[in-house]
Amino acid sequence: MNSTDLGNLWDRVFGTQPAPEQWLVVVTGTLALIAVVPNPIWRLARNAITIAHEGGHGLIALLTGRQLSGIRLHSDTSGLTVSRGKPTGIGMVLTAAAGYTAPPLLGLGGAWLLADGRITLLLWVATALLAVMLVMIRNVYGALTVILTGSAFLLVSWLASSAWQSLFAYTVVWFLLLGGVRPAFELQSKRRYGGAPDSDADQLSRLTNVPAALWLFLFHAVSLCSLIGGGRWLLGR
Repeated sequence: MNSTDLGNLWDRVFGTQPAPEQWLVVVTGTLALIAVVPNPIWRLARNAITIAHEGGHGLIALLTGRQLSGIRLHSDTSGLTVSRGKPTGIGMVLTAAAGYTAPPLLGLGGAWLLADGRITLLLWVATALLAVMLVMIRNVYGALTVILTGSAFLLVSWLASSAWQSLFAYTVVWFLLLGGVRPAFELQSKRRYGGAPDSDADQLSRLTNVPAALWLFLFHAVSLCSLIGGGRWLLGR
């Protein structure tokens, strides 16, 4: 690859692209909402939220100096991230808190990139993160899920026109923002009936002596604030 090709690639990835018209932004948000609200569709679409959830655990584990042993994704949309290190302390707390907050915060970051016109950059960053995550996957279903998701991002970023890239990117970001809200409510419902005794909120409660309900409130606050802030960016307001 010569310098001209590298320059073109740089411009393609880091350059800006025009945002779609606002009515198309609303359409992509509606498509994402359809993937989140009806239970039959959500049961399939939730796999993408699980990828972000477990990826959040894994990324923060590495950033706080823990040793990441592996990530497993299951067909019931549950997941497990195993890391080794000090069983208490700020690193463990941040790692445990990263799961439910990762999807909406990724959506917020994506909305910021889209508001700045960095559509192709968003797609490439997502592809790179999924490629890194694939290395740490430790089961077949998890590997297949990440490969299929990463392939979708790669194909769109490399082959699709700028218009289709834009529609895809906006739909994905809306989905992370909207889909990041529902899991906290699902966890709240399970805990109300005595389920999920070893949830992230309960683990955080044992680590910090802060009631699990307050950690659940944090999950709600992060997801709802991200949705409001990210939605305003996407709508250009």
